[in-house]
Order: sequence, then structure tokens, then C-alpha cells
Amino acid sequence: MVLGVYCNNCGSPYPSEGVPYRCPKCGGIYQIKSLPQFVTQPEHNSKGIWSWLDPNCLGISENLITLGEGNTPLLKDAVKIKDHNWEVYYKCEYQNPTGSFKDRGSAVMITFLNDRGIKNVYEDSSGNAGASLAAYAARAGIKANIYIPKQASGIKKAQIKQYGANTIVVDGARSTVNEVLQNDLSRDRSSKSSYASHAYLPFNLFGYATIAVEILEQLGKEPGTVILPAGQGGGLLGVYYGFKTLYEERRITHIPSFIGVQAQACAPLWATFNYGPNGLSWVAEGDTIAEGIRIKYPVRGDEVLQAIKNSGGRIYAVNDEEIIQAGINLTQRGLLVEPTSAVVEAVLQKHVHEFNPPVVAILTGSGLKTPEAYD
Repeated sequence: MVLGVYCNNCGSPYPSEGVPYRCPKCGGIYQIKSLPQFVTQPEHNSKGIWSWLDPNCLGISENLITLGEGNTPLLKDAVKIKDHNWEVYYKCEYQNPTGSFKDRGSAVMITFLNDRGIKNVYEDSSGNAGASLAAYAARAGIKANIYIPKQASGIKKAQIKQYGANTIVVDGARSTVNEVLQNDLSRDRSSKSSYASHAYLPFNLFGYATIAVEILEQLGKEPGTVILPAGQGGGLLGVYYGFKTLYEERRITHIPSFIGVQAQACAPLWATFNYGPNGLSWVAEGDTIAEGIRIKYPVRGDEVLQAIKNSGGRIYAVNDEEIIQAGINLTQRGLLVEPTSAVVEAVLQKHVHEFNPPVVAILTGSGLKTPEAYD
């Protein structure tokens, strides 16, 4: 079995062979039941996230895949509201090897798949997750098949192709992309093939957890608030687990409040948080410039919402006009991020004075992939 990973429905542990993305017994979703484990004396070198994360917590070998991800800057800045400057720290995850925080998760995911003998992976993505998985698959010598919506950034599509992945562009919404992938996957009977879903498989969460321990080292104390975009919500969930680990290790005195931000055009987590399950009835999968969080059916939605509630946080939704202005505000301070990342700045511009300090905003993706966004 994989240490700490169990089906959320029947409680079965993750099997010791193969890489099922859902429980073979009941179809449930696999969740982390035991927290990530961090190494006691980290090595700040080319090991990437493995400088922080103990691979034994996943039951994997020492054959670790890395592109030097992690160790991203934490920049002190300020958000100005009227005549007052509010201190904010920006965690620049867009400086990871492929330009997004997804690299932390891909390092763990591909290491695990490689350890299980997988040679061919499938993944559906709005862009960043696909580009990241393609890069790490290439590093491990694994063939990647990446399914991506037609409206995704042209640079993201080109990036995926440059890593040598078989790129399937689908005309339709994000949910349609998954349907096409599932149809193709059903015809692949090879035991060496796997659906390497960053939504369904929980292994990437272990990688995202390393953001928490880096913030603690760079800031010198635990933050009061952590704010980040939320589509599937995996990034938020992983960082929450990271701080929960630090709390249980008594390295911090409290878990920070977590603030998730969605695009108003597609905001199922925001609707559920504020209006309960009935809120989902009017959630649309509308067009938004924040393509990376256009997810109508978050696989771990309940888990993400519980983490936010447990931390004393909340979820906001912002419209495209606010997102664009926020992106411009960031570029004028030297921070070029994609619109999906700029959603956090849109919330900070309105609500930073309401959050417990110090506030850490996680900028998840590079604006170099969406150069026309703020024209």
C-alpha cells in the first residue's frame, strides 16, 4: 500500500501495484489520511522539493525525479488601499521550471508513476498542469498524452508540444476535454498506461505541501493568512496539509487562515461556501480570462471547503475586469503573472485589511504564457 492514502468511500488503502485513479472496489476518490512528512535537515541543493519532502511517506524509492523545482522567492511588498499600505508577501511560484506551482506536484506524481513502472500517461489540463506533467514525464522517459481545450493559451499548447508530448486539442469546455480523454483511455488496455490526473490522484498534494515549509523558513514564522487561486483547489489543499504537518510537529503555533479565489464566471466552491449545495444549481462554466481555474466540478471540492472552514478562511469570486486590473497592478511592481494568479491581487485590493497578518499571496503561474492578457 501507499502510506497515508486511502479511499474516501470504503476506506481501502491504495494498492501496492498499478496506478488506479479511482478505487477499484467502489469507485471512490483517494485521499490523504496521513500527513506529508518533511525531512528534519533539508539539503538546499538540486534535489528540488525532495530537499523538503521525505519520499518514505509515499512508500517510493530513492529514484527521485526533479527539475530543481521549489525554493521560489518570497517577496515583501505592499497593497495600497486609499492612503494606507498593507504589508503583503508574494510567494513567486511562477518561477518554477515550467512556469507554475504545478511542478511541485508533477515531481511527486511522475516519481510515483515511474516507481510503478508506468511508461505512458494521460492527462487533461487547461495548460499549466499539462505542460508541467509533460516536462517531468520527458525527464523520466515516460510518454505523455495531454488533452487541452482549444481556447487555452497558444504558448501553453506550444510548451506542451516542445516537451514531446502527444497533444490533443479539444473544441469545448474543460469538462468536454475530460470526456474525450476518458473515451480514449478506455481503449488503452496496457498495464503500463495510467491516467495521471492532477485532480483525481492525491500524490501532487504532497508536493504542494512543500510550499508551506518554505514559507515558514523564508518568513521566519507562520503567516496569519494564505491566499491563492482555487480551481480544483489542489494547491490550496496541499499547502493546508503542509501547514497542518508543521502544526502537528509543533513548529508553528497555529494554522493560517486560507483564502481561496475563483473567477466569477465559474465559481462552484464560492457558491457552495456561501449558499450551500443549492448554490451549485446556478453555477455556470462561463468564459473567463482566468482559464486555469475554470473548473465547474472540483473533484476534491468537499475536502477543499472543509480545509478552508477548519482554518477560519473563506472564498471570494472576482470578475474579469477586476482580474485584468489586478494583473496590471502587479506588472507595475515587476510581477508578471497570468490572470489565474492575478485573482488573488483582485481580492487583496478590496479585503487585505480584513486578513490576519502577515499575509502571504501565492502567485501560481507565469505571465510569460499569456503576454496579451493585459494589453
